[in-house]
Amino acid sequence: MRGPGRAGFVGLAALACFALLAVAVVLRNGTPLPADVSLLSWAVGHRPDTAVTAARDVTSTGTDAVPYLLAALAGVIAGRTARQRLLAAAASLLCLGAGQALRQAVLHLVARSRPPVPDRVTHASGWSFPSGHATTAAITAALLITAVMLRSPRGRYVIAAVIGCWGAAVGLTRVYLGVHWFSDVIGGWLFALAWFTACLWAAARWLPPAVVPRRAENLRRRHERVRPTGP
Repeated sequence: MRGPGRAGFVGLAALACFALLAVAVVLRNGTPLPADVSLLSWAVGHRPDTAVTAARDVTSTGTDAVPYLLAALAGVIAGRTARQRLLAAAASLLCLGAGQALRQAVLHLVARSRPPVPDRVTHASGWSFPSGHATTAAITAALLITAVMLRSPRGRYVIAAVIGCWGAAVGLTRVYLGVHWFSDVIGGWLFALAWFTACLWAAARWLPPAVVPRRAENLRRRHERVRPTGP
């Protein structure tokens, strides 16, 4: 199975899991799942000041301008020419922005309440499922990891692991700070995976080869192999 096919399969699996979780939340009228209650209870009982401060710092990187700056950076990293960098940055921003718009529609459709206010140690408003911070950080991390793997620098697996840990940490801080149920975060991750793989599949299938760095490089090499040589 080739790249676009794999992305489509993974995306469909993530979408199916997300749909099942969303249905479970709706059927329970938004009440927390058993794991949600136990994890929130653990978080409330383990909140030293230094840990709360660190969690607030990490969670702040998953909202506002930071993810969009990182998404644009992913495009700059992925491109090999000025034109590719510009188009890849625009495509990354579109992926993130459109994903957020679609998530907002799901958010209002499910209309799940957040954990009780006394359990929260940071500000949060609006509905809860899926988590916006978890979704945003996961999509952003996926864009950055894809860009790093496209360019294949030395230590790329370590870099990708660090980026992935950041994306996961942003989601987990939402539970620790008491503003989301754990199933909200899982929903955000599944939604992000489904949406990102859909964008990846669409880019590989429909964008012109010159716009996609890896496809452009493969096309150039193919032309070099078939180019006739002189006598």
